[in-house]
Amino acid sequence: MAPASEQLPLQDDGGPAAASSPPMEALQENGGERCAGGESAAVPRAAAEGGPGGDAAEPPEGGWGWVVMLAAMWCNGAVFGIQNSCGVLFVSMLQLFGGGQDKQMAFKTAWVSSLSMGMVFFCSPIVSIFTDLFGCRKVAVIGAALGFVGLLSSSFVSTIEPLYFTYGILFACGCSFAYQPSLVILGHYFKKRLGLVNGIVTAGSSLFTVSLPFLLRALIDSVGLFNTLRVLCILMFILFLAGFTYKPLVSNTKDEGEKKGKFRFPPEKKIFNFSVFKVKSYLIWALGIPTALFGYFVPYVHLMKHVEDRFGDSVQEEVLLLCLGITSGIGRLIFGRVADYIPGAKKVYLQVTSFFFIGLMSMMIPVCHVFGGLIAVCLFMGLFDGCFICIMAPIAFELVGAQDVSQAIGFLLGLMSIPMTVGPPIAGLLRDRLGTYDVAFYLAGVPPLIGGAILCIIPWVHERHKLKERAKTVDGETTEKMLENESTLVSDAAEKPVREMESGV
Repeated sequence: MAPASEQLPLQDDGGPAAASSPPMEALQENGGERCAGGESAAVPRAAAEGGPGGDAAEPPEGGWGWVVMLAAMWCNGAVFGIQNSCGVLFVSMLQLFGGGQDKQMAFKTAWVSSLSMGMVFFCSPIVSIFTDLFGCRKVAVIGAALGFVGLLSSSFVSTIEPLYFTYGILFACGCSFAYQPSLVILGHYFKKRLGLVNGIVTAGSSLFTVSLPFLLRALIDSVGLFNTLRVLCILMFILFLAGFTYKPLVSNTKDEGEKKGKFRFPPEKKIFNFSVFKVKSYLIWALGIPTALFGYFVPYVHLMKHVEDRFGDSVQEEVLLLCLGITSGIGRLIFGRVADYIPGAKKVYLQVTSFFFIGLMSMMIPVCHVFGGLIAVCLFMGLFDGCFICIMAPIAFELVGAQDVSQAIGFLLGLMSIPMTVGPPIAGLLRDRLGTYDVAFYLAGVPPLIGGAILCIIPWVHERHKLKERAKTVDGETTEKMLENESTLVSDAAEKPVREMESGV
């Protein structure tokens, strides 16, 4: 169940659903658009149209862009590979800091991973603004450096509490600042091949998610948790170097200001576009998605510990993350293609279906007393998780339009940070109090069902809104034609005496 921050604005991970994305020229504003959050990188207007900020009439569709693509692929893999493997780190932290004395240790330890993932979401709208103001390269390099410092400092702590800041905030904020520009920069170099490039970049996340848990387990067993974190710093250092490859083809606000002699911030309305919340269908969506995600991240954090409690050391629990990662990628490709054939806001019904199965699979976890049953559950959960992720951006485009889609996704990601941060610690608290994860997983399946039910009304609300807009347009055109006709009649009446006098002469 890959976190939704993984590829929201990328439409569909580069799969066939890219066809449902808006025309890339339409996603521009003020010389270049950003991606808010993280699944579509829009082609900057200046680059697409040969405007003042662009170096070419069209994106180069390759060249140095292939190097940028590989750097973005590494970024995607390093950031979400580590985040998605938090279950392995959670078990190690619990053993290292718990000692069997603190009865609330699962609750305290869960805050580390959930706070980290939540901060990646929470920072998304802010990172979008910084990327617009200062450019992709500077934001990405500073973000990677911040993540490196956070991860390295996490390897020198002696208690669990400092990890809330070093890993949960410092490292996560660095990941967010490094990740967002990797999406934006792709639109500078690719347009026709953007779907293919997004698919390759997204593969980095799947590759790391599938392989990193096994590597982490081997490292922890051989060199311990702290040295494992220091090894992971190598990934962040490479990410730091990768940020320097983000050579911009479109000037940002700061560059333009420096050319004119001083730097000016854009109007506040351009930075925070709260008008998207006036769209009722988007408002319902922005409430329904966070509601559904209260239990979303719980299996990622606690599934490894649940397997250890139930099956001991007789099974390789990392196989479950492998199943989640593989089927999530498959689900994105399949349902992304299916979404191409579903018109308008009715794509929401795919998310409703995905939340129903994700909630059901979460409730099935405690029922599985055979490891093979858990594998089957994770295969289905990953499949429908991919469905949820791949159609996020196309739905946002349908609800708010091309001009506002980037900020709409950014605001949504910020709202999603709250339930994804709170859910795992609550599950850990239930585990500490009850001695088992069964109730926690049962309850984790309830929010997706409620959120899915809320989303069901969106197509109806959206269609009513479209009908009202059409009625206003028709009324406006009718009024305009009536005024034109009236003006013509008045003009003719005024000119008639003149023509009669001329003819009389």
